[in-house]
Amino acid sequence: MMIRSIARRRAVVTAATACALAVSLTACGGTTKDSADKDTSSAGAGAGGAAKADPKAPLKKGLKLAFLPKQINNPYEKIVDDAGIAATKEYGATGKEVGPSDASASSQVSYINTLIQQRQDAILIAANDPNAVCGPLKQAMAKKISVVSYDSDTAKECRQLFINQASSEEIGRSLVQHLGEQLGYKGKFAILSATQNATNQNTWIEFMKDELKLPKYKDMKLVKVAYGDDADQKSFQQTQGLLQAYPDLKGIISPTTVGIAAAARYLDDSSYKGKVVLNGLGTPNQMRKYVKDGTVEQFSLWNPEELGYLGSYAAAALASGQVTGAEGEKFKAGKLGEYTIGKDGEVILGKPTVFDKNNIDKFNF
Repeated sequence: MMIRSIARRRAVVTAATACALAVSLTACGGTTKDSADKDTSSAGAGAGGAAKADPKAPLKKGLKLAFLPKQINNPYEKIVDDAGIAATKEYGATGKEVGPSDASASSQVSYINTLIQQRQDAILIAANDPNAVCGPLKQAMAKKISVVSYDSDTAKECRQLFINQASSEEIGRSLVQHLGEQLGYKGKFAILSATQNATNQNTWIEFMKDELKLPKYKDMKLVKVAYGDDADQKSFQQTQGLLQAYPDLKGIISPTTVGIAAAARYLDDSSYKGKVVLNGLGTPNQMRKYVKDGTVEQFSLWNPEELGYLGSYAAAALASGQVTGAEGEKFKAGKLGEYTIGKDGEVILGKPTVFDKNNIDKFNF
């Protein structure tokens, strides 16, 4: 199912079923930065690369794509990956999802090594850490395996394309803007994030902090950034800890679907319900109950199915030679239409949607 719910931007923008663990590989295999750089220099790795695009080239049949999420049991990333895998059937390819059960910085490395040995045509990764995965990803590109990051980026020299949900600045600033409106621009608030090294989370938080410098937020104070590691129980406990440490807390922003659902569950069964404003990024199916019972007034997200779908087509275009990742190149993403690659190989899906009691029943993901 593909829900066409979120507006798409068609302009230039600035900008892994289980693993074959039987394959015996070491994490990074002793690769050094220098050797990785040498490997990739001959492959034209990184955004733009040295290869020449052929926009008229057809999508190759029989491509093998592997989706490597932050963690295999993350409900949000399951939606993204399933949609991307389903999209491969449209252009005669195959896809699979592999990944770790935890979201630690180095947990994805052995999976990348395995995918290289399996000679996948493309690896799509939501990075737990922008740099920890760089060595093996550079090795993948040196072996002519296309590398696309999605949701959470790697360092830009470690992939060719980054499929971004929406403008990072827009996401970060809008979350503070929404909370400010709900709080009347007064009071203490906290951020409940995922992992400390998550590229997307940290980028959004930096834009949140920058937005807070504006005069209208002079009576709002960010007291703490807490980390739930995209684990439900830890996020639940972190919410409890924030409210115990700051009994006068007025709001929480959780820019992670796991975090916001766990925080809502805690608030829903506490004396803070209706007193502490919770905003952030979540899926309608996770948050519907809490919106309808008044625990949460509103939250935001893009369509994760469309994110996976776009990533799938982008990886296929890259592996087929239609694009190289250079700024200004264009490719068609099936039902979503044409997209243009922006600065540093970034492709933006579109603007996020705000969900509330008036529209949440229109969505099912």
